[in-house]
Amino acid sequence: MPTPTLSKPLYRIAECPDLMADACIADDRNGLVFLSIWARDTAIQEFLARLTLGHDEAGLDRFHIIPEQGDGVPVFVGNVDNLEKRTTRAYRRTLFGAIVHLWLFDRRCVRPDKANATALALLPGLSLHRRERLWALVRETCPLPLLDHWRDTVLDLLYAQEMLGRLPFALGPLEGHRLAIDVPALTTALGSLIRSGELAIDEHRASFGPPLLRVA
Repeated sequence: MPTPTLSKPLYRIAECPDLMADACIADDRNGLVFLSIWARDTAIQEFLARLTLGHDEAGLDRFHIIPEQGDGVPVFVGNVDNLEKRTTRAYRRTLFGAIVHLWLFDRRCVRPDKANATALALLPGLSLHRRERLWALVRETCPLPLLDHWRDTVLDLLYAQEMLGRLPFALGPLEGHRLAIDVPALTTALGSLIRSGELAIDEHRASFGPPLLRVA
């Protein structure tokens, strides 16, 4: 994850006026994937407590983040047990006391769910190493053996079959990616590519040579 800085744009959270966010990523259902916020320690602790409370107790199951233009975007918290947090006291001497920086994120951002072959990736926007980072995540998450020189073919396949894609909502300097591997479908597709010669066991073999493997 990147080093935080307050020089980037800050976004308000409608339900928590004492908090300011510098990054937020949500999935295709507006579910929270990553949130980076700044505030005094008391405001941070109040926000975290409200995430665990019911609606009748002033709890938060969603919040609205205000972009630079347009209306507030609802972000749904989901199961807080699936979230992890990191905090640091970034600015200790201000007129308002110590300022705390909180990262709140889906645990799959740091540990793939190998049992379900799913994972999330947070990358710097316009990263020059996006495919390398995503390929490393695919190999870590996928239960199938994948050779490194298959990278481009397999990534293109995952994109085409919507097993890998960029998350639709991102504010700030990061972008999010979701990996959800359909293992049976990928097994079938890889088998076809190997039999056709498009995927070779030998890195230096021609892409469309004779079949390398025959399955009875």
